[in-house]
Amino acid sequence: MATRAATATDFGTAIGQAYAIGGAAIELGLGIHESAVVPEAGVRVPLRMMNRHGLIAGATGTGKTRTLQVIAEQLSAAGVAVFAADVKGDVSGIALPGSDDGPAKKRARELGIEWAPAGYPVEYLSLGGIGPGVPVRATVSDFGPLLLAKILGSNQTQEQSLSLVFHYADAKGLPLLDLSDLRALLTFLDSDAGKDELRGIGGLSPQTVGVLLRSLVGLEEGGGNDFFGEPQLDIADLVRTATDGRGIISCLELPAVQDRPKLWSTVLMWMVAELFEQLPEVGDRDKPRLVFFLDEAHLLFDGASKAFVESVTQTVRLIRSKGVGVFFVTQTPKDVPADVLGQLGNRVQHALRAFTPDDAKALRATVRTFPKSDFYDLEALLTQMGTGEAAVTILSESGVPTPVVHTRMRPPHARMGPADDVEGTAKSSSLYPKYGTRLDSQSAREMLAGRLEQASTSPARPTSQRQKKAAEATAGGADAIGDFLKSSTGRTIQRELVRGLFGLLKKKF
Repeated sequence: MATRAATATDFGTAIGQAYAIGGAAIELGLGIHESAVVPEAGVRVPLRMMNRHGLIAGATGTGKTRTLQVIAEQLSAAGVAVFAADVKGDVSGIALPGSDDGPAKKRARELGIEWAPAGYPVEYLSLGGIGPGVPVRATVSDFGPLLLAKILGSNQTQEQSLSLVFHYADAKGLPLLDLSDLRALLTFLDSDAGKDELRGIGGLSPQTVGVLLRSLVGLEEGGGNDFFGEPQLDIADLVRTATDGRGIISCLELPAVQDRPKLWSTVLMWMVAELFEQLPEVGDRDKPRLVFFLDEAHLLFDGASKAFVESVTQTVRLIRSKGVGVFFVTQTPKDVPADVLGQLGNRVQHALRAFTPDDAKALRATVRTFPKSDFYDLEALLTQMGTGEAAVTILSESGVPTPVVHTRMRPPHARMGPADDVEGTAKSSSLYPKYGTRLDSQSAREMLAGRLEQASTSPARPTSQRQKKAAEATAGGADAIGDFLKSSTGRTIQRELVRGLFGLLKKKF
């Protein structure tokens, strides 16, 4: 795999210098030269560069989850909060010490490093209460039209129509809390009473409304009724430390919704967008406030519209100034759009398989995303690495990409498998009283029902101009929504209802 003759001393010196760090660091492992671990070739990431984002990639079974765990443990120990999507349930064991006689201790001996079992502070979350964990919810209004269109599989026209509907709801002070609110609003705007409401700003076609309503049925039955609603997750609850100063690791438990990838993958992006919208600017820090691991990242971009991809790109570009790092976890770099991939400064690439022509093509594309190496034939290396080994390149403290190094990764200190009682731990959490019980506040559904009822019981439509003006004045006084919007508070809210990159409401009031 070497591309030129080099001694272990040459290799150790070159890699040791390239990965030398003056400040705090996340230790990844040791470099490998000619199949042997070189103790001088320490591979690490500067802690302060963890908000420059990253990629953990590789075929199934090559060690991506364990790499995520190794990084998460060290971030927690450094006082940095962590969010991890636990798709298979095997990240949950990070709360418990690992086995003293398992493979982790053997790997530590191979690397010549000290190892002791340790557990870390963990908060277990679930998607709307589906499966064990503290329920995570969001209102439809806050989720926004772009993200909702992604889940619904909407085309560009339907996505734009949804944006128009959300704009109308904002302007009229109609809270869209759950999917029944959105269904009620779409039905109203397609009715005789509401179809003229949007005519001045484009209008909605009955065909588009019909498609959206049918799409909602699938979402409602596929977990949307559980996820959308109140109380909404306060994103600040993801950025916390334990009493001992360690960062809390928030694990979103997803095994119960593995078959609903569009929903949960888009929810992960909603969380990232919420972090961007709500957290204040902090600039460069010695360590990030939060590192967010976005698992199965290819699902996020599958069938995504151009507007959605642009919003992801913009969010990733800007969120590092909020002290947040985002790591995409997937199989190959080609799963991530080029504009996003170009912003991922820290790369851990586990082995790839090349069994088919498509695999070979993906392998060549992956090699092209790495810096050239003086020590390895990367195309050969990426197919020959063992489990728990990876090709690594990161951003040095000066922001320069480091040479690619074949790395034997460190082992986790916590359990490498599921926790025993996720449900019990979640229900004893301090967050459970806050989010455990669903709320049912007054929202668009009730407001529109009252409006339609009032319209159905109003006197027959006047025919003369004088009668029309009198009726309009009367209706204006009786219409609670109209009265509210004309008030000082209503006008203030209308001015402040500004949507962000993903159409999320910015909380300014």
